[in-house]
Amino acid sequence: ANQGDQREVIELPIKHPELFESLGIAQPKGVLLYGPPGTGKTLLARAVAHHTDCTFIRVSGSELVQKYIGEGSRMVRELFVMAREHAPSIIFMDEIDSIGSARMESGTGNGDSEVQRTMLELLNQLDGFEASNKIKVLMATNRIDILDQALLRPGRIDRKIEFPNPNEDSRGDILKIHSRRMNLMRGIDLKKIAGKMNGASGAELKAVCTEAGMFALRERRVHVTQEDFEMAVAKVMKKDNEKNMSLRKLWK
Repeated sequence: ANQGDQREVIELPIKHPELFESLGIAQPKGVLLYGPPGTGKTLLARAVAHHTDCTFIRVSGSELVQKYIGEGSRMVRELFVMAREHAPSIIFMDEIDSIGSARMESGTGNGDSEVQRTMLELLNQLDGFEASNKIKVLMATNRIDILDQALLRPGRIDRKIEFPNPNEDSRGDILKIHSRRMNLMRGIDLKKIAGKMNGASGAELKAVCTEAGMFALRERRVHVTQEDFEMAVAKVMKKDNEKNMSLRKLWK
């Protein structure tokens, strides 16, 4: 569903703008991808850019937080200028919550007001370009709850796509992809492994494949066994449970 949504909002307008013109509707400008860390938001953004042969401009929200006055706003402006020059293009803004969080009444400190200035410039740029200019804006966050409503309104962000953690079938598919090039022993049951990783993200599934390979490597074996995978699951999930308690509470 996520890929279908992305195609509709980004690929279709760039490849077939005439469809929108014949219907007389405005093209979508921006898409927000949101969900827990490690669910493949950045990965899908890259895949879409590759499919559309677009220039892919990636910037992290934290890079736009500058200590000098006006520096963040200037970077946002330059980003959109670059996108226009290299159209068709996709601007991908990761960790948008670092500049797009809701504005507080009490503007304490100069740093906060500088972040606000950067966000206002971003809103200004989103309002200032026509969607038909073959520029699309993709944003990703794992904290949709703290984003400013002004950023989320239609006309700026036209579509919000949720990226939940994969279900059991998807986990099995992801394990298959990441273990494709691995030298596996016959009869390894990836479905069983997927069943043990309830609530795991795509990034954690990749980590399990890497860890399983490392266990085989330590014992100087050329094949990865079921036991290696079981041990890798125990290691990755334990690490994950310790680290992400606070994040898990947030996403319940």
